[in-house]
Parts: sequence; structure tokens; C-alpha cells
Amino acid sequence: MGSSSMASNRWMFEKMDGFDLSPNSNSDNEEEEEVEEGVHVLAVDDSLADRKVIERLLKISSCKVTAVDSGLRALKLLGLLDDEEDKSSSSSSASSSSSSSSSSSAGFDVLKVDLIMTDYCMPGMTGYELLKKIKESTTFREIPVVIMSSENVMARIDRCLEEGAEDFIVKPVKLSDVKRIRDYMASREVRSLQNQEERSRSNINKRKLQESFDLSLSSSPPSISSYQSRSPSLTPSPPSLLFFTTAVFSLVARFSD
Repeated sequence: MGSSSMASNRWMFEKMDGFDLSPNSNSDNEEEEEVEEGVHVLAVDDSLADRKVIERLLKISSCKVTAVDSGLRALKLLGLLDDEEDKSSSSSSASSSSSSSSSSSAGFDVLKVDLIMTDYCMPGMTGYELLKKIKESTTFREIPVVIMSSENVMARIDRCLEEGAEDFIVKPVKLSDVKRIRDYMASREVRSLQNQEERSRSNINKRKLQESFDLSLSSSPPSISSYQSRSPSLTPSPPSLLFFTTAVFSLVARFSD
């Protein structure tokens, strides 16, 4: 009876959400070709079955995936783990599954993380606590974080969104959920490129304006005051001019008489 129940659960896992998730469904080479390039997602879930589902759906959507089984392991990969938390993570790492990560930490360091998906209810560190740690980091605060949970609790959803979560997905995660997130990431990348182009054009316009202003200053004619200061002998002083005018009028009056 127990063996038949295990076989039934395994079949449900492999056929979940209408996709064949069994190991023989695709070869390793085909998977590597599918996710050679694309959004790099860090998936965090203490459930092996949920991790496998999320990992496969992300790879179907052309995402590269690094999957870990706890928030502490995620923080360790991100370099955000405190000393005390690091000891706790090291003590529990021996019991972690061999498939808890789809790539080594060395490979993770080479690749850029574009998105973090984490389960809400996990032992040791909840998804909400992981979200807070990420948003407190100056390095990773701009990375979108998606929270997943099997419970549709509005207070929990509001709490995560207020803390900075990008989205909240109610399990089981579906391909439509992953595609929605993938489309959001694509539009986010487009907006980022557009902002970079606008900043670049603004800097170019400012530089051209400054160059034009500097050129106008260097090519402007000298002022009258500067000309007079350079040629004082050519400009009679006001007292001399007044004396000359008075003398001319005196002579004209004398000859008239």
C-alpha cells in the first residue's frame, strides 16, 4: 500500500501542471541548450518537488536557474550572510539535497542574478525575512523578488508587497505565472535601456551647450571700456574737452563783435 502511494505521488509530481517533469522527458544537453542565455533566476524553496517544478517551468521559459533549499543558502550565494548565520548554514548544509542547487557557487559568482523567487514558509528563515535582507542590501535591493506561497492570505500578500516584493504567486506555480514574470523582466530591461539612452542624450546635449557657450565667449569682440583702457591717448578726458569747447566759443564771440 505504501509503495503504491509513493508511486502515485511521483506520477503526480512528474505530470504536474500538464508538463512531463520526469528526468527522461528531456536530455541534459537539450536543457543546457535551452537555458544557455536568458534571465538568471535564483529559486529558493525547501520543498524538493516544488523546486523541481519551478526549475523546469523557468527553463521552459528560457531562464537560467540556480535553485537552493533555504533562505540562508540563498544569502550565502549572494554574499549577504552574517557570521552567526553562516555557522548555522554550515551546520545544516550536510542534510541538504544533492539537487538543491543547479549550479555551484563558483558558477553563480560568474553569472548575474536578475530575479529571485522564494517560498514564504521555510524553516530557519522565511521568504519574508529573506526579502527584507535583500531590500536592505545596497547591492541587491534593485533585484525583483517574487514571493510564492500555498496559502492565499491577503495580510501576508500585502505585507510582502509593502516590503518591496515585485509579485506574489499562489502555488502551485503555473507556466502562465512564469511567463508573466518573464514578460515583466523583458519590459524592465527595455525601460532600463531607454533610460540609459535618455541619460546619454542628455549628457551629450549638456556638453554641446557648454562647448557652444565657451566658444561664444572666446570669439566675442572686445568691449569699449577695454578698448579705451588699451588706448588712453586717443580718448580726450572730459576736462580737456570742456576747456577746448569754451575757448572756441570765446573766439567766435570776439570776432562777432
